[in-house]
Amino acid sequence: MSGMVPATLPVCHETELIRRDGRPQAAFREQLRRIPSWRNGWSVFYLYVQTAAVLWATVYFAPWVWPLTFVLMGRTFAQYLSLMHEAAHRLLFRKKWLNDFVGRWLLGYPSLTNVDGYRRVHAIHHREEFGADEPDLALYVGYPIGHASFRRKLLRDATGRTGVKLMAQFLSSARSNDQRSRRTFWKIIATQVVLLAAAILSGYWWLYPFFWLAPYMTAWRVINRLRSIAEHGGLHASADRRETTHTVRQHPVARFMVVPYRIGLHLAHHVDAGVPFRNLPVLHRALQEAGYIDTSFEYPSYPAIWKALSAPPVAAA
Repeated sequence: MSGMVPATLPVCHETELIRRDGRPQAAFREQLRRIPSWRNGWSVFYLYVQTAAVLWATVYFAPWVWPLTFVLMGRTFAQYLSLMHEAAHRLLFRKKWLNDFVGRWLLGYPSLTNVDGYRRVHAIHHREEFGADEPDLALYVGYPIGHASFRRKLLRDATGRTGVKLMAQFLSSARSNDQRSRRTFWKIIATQVVLLAAAILSGYWWLYPFFWLAPYMTAWRVINRLRSIAEHGGLHASADRRETTHTVRQHPVARFMVVPYRIGLHLAHHVDAGVPFRNLPVLHRALQEAGYIDTSFEYPSYPAIWKALSAPPVAAA
């Protein structure tokens, strides 16, 4: 048993909203699963406005804001891919064609992500966390790992070594035996060509390699690791989602930089993966009121869980 698994878990009491096993009651579940398409459409539009504003400031205030831009563009990828995750669950728009179009062409492909491939493997992840076919197992197992190992992982991410390795895997999909993967690869490449062309036509070609591709290879990799391990690091397979998924109290700075669009409410998401991100706070509060979640195993902040994940294994246990 992992040292990150809670020794004891609180007893969940059945309420009008929550069942004894933590799942929402039928009427509450129906309410939670309503997709606010117009508000989500605004989120996608506003994300593009934010991205344009950051890149405009990068040019206008150059070079003084470049270090800040680099970090903020890592956050930008966290935003794009959080909304892509929503589209992969088909929770971004009620209309399937619109959900998939926006998820692919406006969120996934600009972020070098095969949305349909992600959807297939992510469904396996939700079917049984830490199961035999868990696609993300390498990200989560072995924690806590000790301070030195933790620093080495983050250094590999920050210096681009992780990004280069994953980019090589992405490029290899051009020769995949799966025709769908090959076609999607070229759609992603076409999208990147459009982004590069836009940078060239604006007169600032360097925006694409230095403030789109480079942050994707580095700053985003750090953010992605920190978020991923805070979701499932060091836990194990179990029928109880509280033994497969961490819960961390949400604070404004973390929500801004690491876990946008309520993706940090990850235990609630795994309790019911059909709940749109805007409704996760309602489900989370209902789980707290039912006793399914309490402070005995909820981490008070992201620095607190990262400290526990990077502690020497004996101390963490």
